[in-house]
Amino acid sequence: MRKEKKIKIFLGITYILIIISFLWVFFDKFSLNEFTSYEFIKNNIDYFNQLKNKNFLIISLLFFIFTVLWVLLLGFGSPILLLSGFIFGKWFGFIYAVLGLSLGATLLYIFANYFLKDLVEEKFSKKFSNLNEKFKKNEFIFFIIYRFVGGIPFQIQNILPVLFNVKLKNYFFGSVLGMTPQIFVGATLGAGINEIIQKNIEVPSLIDLLFSQEIYVPIIAFIILIIIGIIIKNIFYKN
Repeated sequence: MRKEKKIKIFLGITYILIIISFLWVFFDKFSLNEFTSYEFIKNNIDYFNQLKNKNFLIISLLFFIFTVLWVLLLGFGSPILLLSGFIFGKWFGFIYAVLGLSLGATLLYIFANYFLKDLVEEKFSKKFSNLNEKFKKNEFIFFIIYRFVGGIPFQIQNILPVLFNVKLKNYFFGSVLGMTPQIFVGATLGAGINEIIQKNIEVPSLIDLLFSQEIYVPIIAFIILIIIGIIIKNIFYKN
């Protein structure tokens, strides 16, 4: 248990140091007023789009590595979905996000299996014991459903399969397939925000945003996914 606590402390300190370093470098270059200025954001989007187009492979690789490390250090999934679409557009953003998140989660799963197994069992085995039989029946199919339905914080969802000894190939490909719908919707929304900023010289009103096709279509799709997820959860998660 001491070893696990040391690992948790190490991960926490590493995560905090990375965030502090990023914020220090960022705010050394830009002020908070600049960052919250619509004109500043719009001008820098144009500059970044040009930079991205000239160095597409390098920036894509850096973003992919960042995504994997983000998940490995217990980062939330939602910012990556929006950011990927915002930077790379709907299709490339979706591909980078789904592969990066799935690979990062798989590496975290491997890490948790070797170093945090006892801790995960201690914290979650009783609460999620009802899922054990579900995984035994058809591990791959149920893992896809597990990923699609969600309802569990992303960080916990990534390490919880330690309880069920999910095979690595099932974990990775199940993550890719199960997370595809929500990642695609998130990337589409991120791409839509980018398009709106490029089209509008001034800040669009909230009404204009909500009635923009780039925004309301992915939001409606997201709501539909939530409803479908609830229905599937009620069917497959019953005791």
